[in-house]
Amino acid sequence: MVPSNITVFMPSVLTLTGIPGLESVQCWIGIPFCAMYLIAVIGNSLLLFIICSERSLREPMYIFLGMLGATDIALATSIMPKMLGVFWFHLPHIYFDCCLFQMWLIHTFQCMESGILLAMALDRYVAICYPLRHATIFTHQLVTQIGAAVTLRAAILVAPSVVLIKCRFQFYHTMVISHSYCEHMAIVKLAAGNVRVNKIYGLFVAFTVAGFDLIFITLSYIQVLITVFNLPQKEARVKAFNTCIAHICVFLQFYLLAFFSFFTHRFGSHIPPWIHILFSSIYLLVPPFLNPLVYGIKTKQIRINVLKMCFS
Repeated sequence: MVPSNITVFMPSVLTLTGIPGLESVQCWIGIPFCAMYLIAVIGNSLLLFIICSERSLREPMYIFLGMLGATDIALATSIMPKMLGVFWFHLPHIYFDCCLFQMWLIHTFQCMESGILLAMALDRYVAICYPLRHATIFTHQLVTQIGAAVTLRAAILVAPSVVLIKCRFQFYHTMVISHSYCEHMAIVKLAAGNVRVNKIYGLFVAFTVAGFDLIFITLSYIQVLITVFNLPQKEARVKAFNTCIAHICVFLQFYLLAFFSFFTHRFGSHIPPWIHILFSSIYLLVPPFLNPLVYGIKTKQIRINVLKMCFS
């Protein structure tokens, strides 16, 4: 790897630009972002508190929901403080190693969220298609093992992307990241060298996680819907469908935003950069913001406990 006259050797500090082209209005963009972050943290914390305090909610569906809430809080918190520092307080600098750590956290929590959505889909599949066997299949031991597997899968798959950047690149074209947070491809594009391996591994992780999870989630919900619509009684159909509608809504908004962000970032060269950055930031904030609202409205047990807390 031969450095040119315009390269920088192992920069210790990088600079985040925020949203290129919208620098003059970033302070205003930060207001709805901050509001979504606060709602996400408060809503998911409330969800976790209800699930932990109510013994009747110690079922696999609610345990997975608690895992999702904890992941949402961690994901939103890994990006928002620094993003607001760039938007509001003009603090764009970040240590290189801290940037890599933020990148690892963000992509690890994204992979974890996808894995938890898969676990929730499989739980609903067994609960509705094989209700008599659900309690014997989804034991607390299995739920714990699934949680550990989801976490380890995410951490192990994302870690090599950090190692590849740290070990392969010494020279960089610039120290300026045209993004509001440390995202994998945004960092890779800074390197003054062959980035093919990094791009291929990034695509491998994305399609391994999202592709695998998406296929099995889709198949699970197709089978669930077939079973629901074949139930003889209308009341049974409505009750079974209501237990799944919240999961389906969360699944759709997560993957639709994810694939829009992914494909526009890699193949939408004609789309202005500020649209890429804005939507990739929204994509990380909207699921943590919407999940507690969707589950709070559509899940009867959660809704009852929230009302009980408010009026007790």
